[in-house]
Amino acid sequence: MSQVSSPLPHKIIGVAAIENDRGQILIDRRRASGLMGGLWEFPGGKVEAGETVPECIQREILEELAIEIEVGEHLITIDYTYSEFSLTLIVHICRHQSGIPQPIESEEIRWVSVEQLDRFAFPEANQYIIAALRDRQRELGIGRLGRGGG
Repeated sequence: MSQVSSPLPHKIIGVAAIENDRGQILIDRRRASGLMGGLWEFPGGKVEAGETVPECIQREILEELAIEIEVGEHLITIDYTYSEFSLTLIVHICRHQSGIPQPIESEEIRWVSVEQLDRFAFPEANQYIIAALRDRQRELGIGRLGRGGG
């Protein structure tokens, strides 16, 4: 006799790949006590009812990091299932506008180059974001020597 399992909880998450003027990306480390504790991530959070993804990203970044950002182009959408829940990560490239990032909701934050992302432990779903950032860098002609022409 087969059991009908209830659907997994599903969350839609707005994610920011925040760039600074030097082409570095902002990452933060999750608190050790929580889900996927101690892993690094791209900041963001759950899209609330009646909120667009860009509105969610701006709100979350202000709440979690105390900085103003400009939400730019869509980078990638990832559907990912963990054993307890499923996620849709909607990732946008964002530009740091003002403020100094503060680790309000995380252990620590760092500005890193796309090449340096391999040095940090991320949740599995984030590997797709890293790959998309690498592809984008190649398309824009940005190499290890800094930003390309344009």
